Amino acid sequence: MGDFYVPHAFSHIDAHPDPVRLVNSLYRLRSEPFFASYKQRLRELLQARPGQRFLDVGAGTGDAVRELAAHTGAEVVACDLSQTMCAEMKHAGVRQVAVADSHRLPFKDAAFDGAWADRVLQHVADPGRALGEMLRVVRPGGRIVVCDPDTATQALNIEDHRLAAKVLVLRQTTSIRHGTFARRVPGLLTARGLLDVEVEPRTLLVRDKHTVDGTMGIRDWADTFADLGHLDRSEAQRFNALLDEAIESGRFLYSVTYFLTSATVR
Repeated sequence: MGDFYVPHAFSHIDAHPDPVRLVNSLYRLRSEPFFASYKQRLRELLQARPGQRFLDVGAGTGDAVRELAAHTGAEVVACDLSQTMCAEMKHAGVRQVAVADSHRLPFKDAAFDGAWADRVLQHVADPGRALGEMLRVVRPGGRIVVCDPDTATQALNIEDHRLAAKVLVLRQTTSIRHGTFARRVPGLLTARGLLDVEVEPRTLLVRDKHTVDGTMGIRDWADTFADLGHLDRSEAQRFNALLDEAIESGRFLYSVTYFLTSATVR
């Protein structure tokens, strides 16, 4: 099975049969220009300054924690539910790491000048509650930034459009717990009275063979769904053949839109 589409893999990293593969998949993503670009924008939206204190919820490998501290001089705390990820962060030199459930953050009210969650809320059991916890631990005037893909915006071009659509629906409904939560975040923050609520759409576009095979795991999608009983094996084989054909002919395209939402706590 692929790194990305074992059902809810990033919701239960420590229970995954090979959690190191998930760690490595995050390291591969950080080298892609799309991810590097929006992560830079995320740092800018936090408006961090020296002496301030920030929280990364679901920090993964801790890359963003180290980068924010290095670029701004702010103090940054990392938390993640996964002990595997927390161990990886400590090994990489992140000094303040907490194993923590995003639904029950172990921090006092208004303890931070800002908090962010990057590709995290789509995976948690109750993203609304996790978002509420982020708001609780950020002081008035502090910043909140959330980024997730909206899987309902996916597009995939192979010769059989019906099969492509079937695979994309499975990815939306089976692989990720809350694939469309990203579109709800701006309204939820507005309803909670936050100020300066802004949304920036960022579209990931994949056309090259390297990214299909090495970064996004697209080649594994159909086989994974067949292994899970959601797709006939013959359909998976046809998807793979059409994927190869589309890539070799230059017709392949995959895209999905991420929503980068920022706001100021009142």
